[in-house]
Amino acid sequence: MLEERLPLYKKMHILVRLEPGCLGPEGIKYVEEFCTYAKPKLKQMYSNILHWVIKPRYDKTLPEVEYQIKRATIKQQQAEAFFEAFSIDISDFEDELDEQLADLVEEFFERE
Repeated sequence: MLEERLPLYKKMHILVRLEPGCLGPEGIKYVEEFCTYAKPKLKQMYSNILHWVIKPRYDKTLPEVEYQIKRATIKQQQAEAFFEAFSIDISDFEDELDEQLADLVEEFFERE
């Protein structure tokens, strides 16, 4: 993977929308706080090429993950090509993201 740090305008933006239900039956109470908690932890992943945006997903018609370049949503093939330029398989990236989110949910509720 290229270790070069891209300037913000060249980074791909990852918009992650988290459903309240992923935080359990009372997730609606926690989703805003969880997004605030998760962002600094997620933004460590591939920070040299990605910019992270984490929001609650109140509208189920919107995708859970959206890829954007220069504030414009891009197609899956374009996102794949972006990742391939850095020798990253998009499926592996998405699996890693899912695992990271699951770990963060556990961590979030284990806080004192």
